Amino acid sequence: MQHIIDRFLSYVKIDTQSDPNSKTTPSTEKQWHLANELVYELKQIGMSEVSIDHNAYIMATLPSNIDKKVPTIGFIAHFDTTPDFTGTNIKPQIIEDYDGGDIVLNVEKKIVLSPFYFEDLQQYKGQTLITTDGTTLLGADDKAGITEIITAMEYLINHPEIKHGPIRIAFTPDEEIGRGAHKFDVTKFGADWAYTMDGSQIGELEYENFNAASAKVTVTGTSVHPGYAKGKMVNAISIANEFMSILPPEETPQRTQDREGFFHIHNMKGAIEHAEFELIIRDHDRAQFEHRKQLLLDIVEKLNSMYGDCIQMELHDQYYNMREKVEPVFHIVEIAKEAMENIGIEPIIKPIRGGTDGSQLSFMGLPCPNIFAGGHNFHGKYEYVPVESMQKAIEVIVKICELVAEKNS
Repeated sequence: MQHIIDRFLSYVKIDTQSDPNSKTTPSTEKQWHLANELVYELKQIGMSEVSIDHNAYIMATLPSNIDKKVPTIGFIAHFDTTPDFTGTNIKPQIIEDYDGGDIVLNVEKKIVLSPFYFEDLQQYKGQTLITTDGTTLLGADDKAGITEIITAMEYLINHPEIKHGPIRIAFTPDEEIGRGAHKFDVTKFGADWAYTMDGSQIGELEYENFNAASAKVTVTGTSVHPGYAKGKMVNAISIANEFMSILPPEETPQRTQDREGFFHIHNMKGAIEHAEFELIIRDHDRAQFEHRKQLLLDIVEKLNSMYGDCIQMELHDQYYNMREKVEPVFHIVEIAKEAMENIGIEPIIKPIRGGTDGSQLSFMGLPCPNIFAGGHNFHGKYEYVPVESMQKAIEVIVKICELVAEKNS
């Protein structure tokens, strides 16, 4: 356990926030600091074919230790952290033998991690938790995943009696800003399939996610003195508000769950002459996803006919539901499920209400379900991870490697 803790803490102390406004890969120079440390560590534990390209994508191999040819499998995690909340100067706290009550993260600021609000805490009574100090995120998303993959590889190297086929691992930048798979070389990686270690609570196993699109709506108005504006003023703010009011009010993130889709307006600004807002469109069902995009186009057409072509919209698909690509090779989900059950974990199979590198990779030819990494409350000051969950994730990785070898030898 201490080895896992020490490794994880060595990663989270390095600030690796990505930047959506940057045009480079990685999007921030500071991501290189951890990337280079990971390359060094992979070589130190004995991994083969360790490489890092000019975009900071890291790959390495654990060669097969059996004679027969078996599929090459992969494990993937990302080393950037979200720009949504500060990741600078992280001061993790270790809570041993958690008593099930409130955890005071910061006395001065009166920040408390409470099971009365975050009910998942209750299932970790008696375990060792790593939390923030209430002023930063923790970075378990996805440095827990990196910790688990490297520790599992190290374990397999030190225990050659565990038979496995060829294993490829990869660590990527910029996942948190939606670019983690953009420059991933699937051919170079060379795996038949892979798993991202990027889920949340213990037991999560996910092979479907949202279909996703983004839209930017721009309204051009005409400013006229309000005392003499009749028939002349075109108020961009009012038209933008009318556009948003047509969207179904019950189909927002705060009113939906499970496989229910939504529209989410996340940024807006405006004046009479110019107003703009940005939104995202999400739905697990592809037909409903296309219907949502068509609704936006219909609103634009309707309002332009009323107000004289004052609206422009940029609409772009972002990613698709990986279920479409995973279902034809569903045995890769069944293997992960069996691995969890073999070590006493009840699999929690559910759709991701978000995206994952695995989605884009699946459509790039690398089917890639998602497995729990153990953390909770990502992207904020209440983030925490139970060390026992990281231990179990390591065991799942090892067991998957064993099962693939057994089923194909």
